Amino acid sequence: MTLKRHRGLTEQAATAAVDQACRMLRLPTIRAQFPELAEAAARDQMSYRGFLAELLMSECDDRARRRSERRIKAAQFPREKSLRAFDFDANPNIDPAVIHTLATCEWVKNGLPLCLIGDSGTGKSHLLIALGTEASMAGFRVRYTLATKLVNELVEAADEKILTKTIARYGRVDLLCIDELGYMELDRRGAELLFQVLTEREESYRLASARAARAQDTTAG
Repeated sequence: MTLKRHRGLTEQAATAAVDQACRMLRLPTIRAQFPELAEAAARDQMSYRGFLAELLMSECDDRARRRSERRIKAAQFPREKSLRAFDFDANPNIDPAVIHTLATCEWVKNGLPLCLIGDSGTGKSHLLIALGTEASMAGFRVRYTLATKLVNELVEAADEKILTKTIARYGRVDLLCIDELGYMELDRRGAELLFQVLTEREESYRLASARAARAQDTTAG
């Protein structure tokens, strides 16, 4: 299907053409916001380029928001937690500067582990979910799980002969958030299976880093 292009369209016809084009190009944000932005552009005597930039930035911002929402949903956090809602005054031993540095997610990018240690009620789960959420919004693939749930899943996978596939799935995410690890007692089998997941993740990051280094060398050469 092609759109007929005509000069001198009426305002009504032009609006209909924009609506149809946005449907074809799958630009839902521009389609929804075009009338309001067009009126604002005319009122503010915005240039054609400025108006186009406003439209495109609106679409890009909304797509980024939807991607973040999908990643957060895929992470399977049990509840919503944010750093903004964390009560640092109630937990004076936690340095806000350290936490906000962690929120930049450089440690995730560099494949570094993070272990949150503290007594019950000190906000470990809150910080784990909040930092995982920050990583999701930064574009990383994140998965949250309870330690008991993870080990039980691994045991079932081993019994059903799909352990390799299950471990590989956990190895593909950029950040694996394991909650309540200190509250469970691991038997030998559970400990070995959990160790396999951690080993797979380390190996996956090592291989990814090696590929990135080779690609950089090829580009530089």
